[in-house]
Amino acid sequence: MTDAIGDRVPAIVADWYQRAAADPARVVLADLGDPRADFAAIQLVDEGLVQPVHPIVDRGDENQSEAIARAEAAGFDVADPVVAATVLVRSGAADAAVAGASRPTADVLRVGLKVLGVASGVDLVSSCFLMVLADGRTVAYGDCGVVPDPDELQLAAIAASTADTWRALAGAGSVAPRVAMLSFSTHGSAEHPRVDKVREATRRLIEARPDLVVDGELQFDAAMVPAVAAAKAPASPVAGAADVLVFPDLDSGNIAYKVTERLGGARAYGPLLQGLDGVLHDLSRGCSAADIVDVSVIAGLQVRARQRADS
Repeated sequence: MTDAIGDRVPAIVADWYQRAAADPARVVLADLGDPRADFAAIQLVDEGLVQPVHPIVDRGDENQSEAIARAEAAGFDVADPVVAATVLVRSGAADAAVAGASRPTADVLRVGLKVLGVASGVDLVSSCFLMVLADGRTVAYGDCGVVPDPDELQLAAIAASTADTWRALAGAGSVAPRVAMLSFSTHGSAEHPRVDKVREATRRLIEARPDLVVDGELQFDAAMVPAVAAAKAPASPVAGAADVLVFPDLDSGNIAYKVTERLGGARAYGPLLQGLDGVLHDLSRGCSAADIVDVSVIAGLQVRARQRADS
C-alpha cells in the first residue's frame, strides 16, 4: 500500500486503513475546494476509508436546528466551512470533522469549543501528535499545539488524554500505555520549580488514572533509551520504553515533534485535538493530501472507538 505521494505506508497506518475500510465513518472535510482536500476526498472514496461529507448545513433539517442555533448564538456564521463542520458533527449528521488546511489552529479550536463543547469528565482540551518513528515504533507527543504553559492539573489532564489517544490508535485498545512525564531532571537529578510542576502532575495522574503506567520526572533519553534508563532510572516501569511522552510546556512539545519529524525521519500525524465533545481534528496549514487522508482515517477510527466504549 502506498500513500498519496507514493511512499510506503508504515505498518500501523496500513492497519488503520484496513480497520477504517471495514466500517467507514462519515467525516466532514471542511477544506473541500482546496486541491489537497479534493484529492484526499478522491482517495478516501476510492479506497473506501471514510465517507467524505461536504461542510454545508441544512436549515430544513430539524436535527441540525439546535447546533445551528448554538453556533449562531456564539456569533459564528454557519456558512463558514469550519463552523458548518462542527454543526454537522454536533447534530449527528456526520461522525467527525477535519479542518484547518487553510485556517490557523486558533480558528478551529475556537469553533470546536463553542459548538461542540468539552466532553464530560474531561478537564481540558489539548492536542497530541502520533509519531511513527523510523524504526516503526509509534509514540504520542502531548501537548504540541494548544496549551502554552500548563499547570500541574492541566499537565496531568494532557497526559491522560494523550494516553487515551495512543491506546485507541496504537495500543490495540487494551494495552496500558507507558507514560513518561518529561523534564530536564530524572528522579531528582535537578531541583527547580519547573521540575516540581512535573513531579506534582505525575502524582496527580497516578492518583487519578491507576489504569496507566506512569513515571516522572524523566529526561527524554531516560524515557526512550534502555541503556540510559538502566543508569538513570533502573527501577522505573516506564524508562527506556515510553509510549507516551508528555512535555512540560508547548515550547518543548512543538519543537520536539518538528525535530523528530524533520531530522529524525519520523512521520507526524496531527495535531489531534483531545477533550472535545465530538471528534474534530486540526490540520497543519502545510499539510499534504496524504496528511488529510490519514487524519480523516484517524478521526473515523476514534469515532468507532467511542461508540464501542459507549455501547
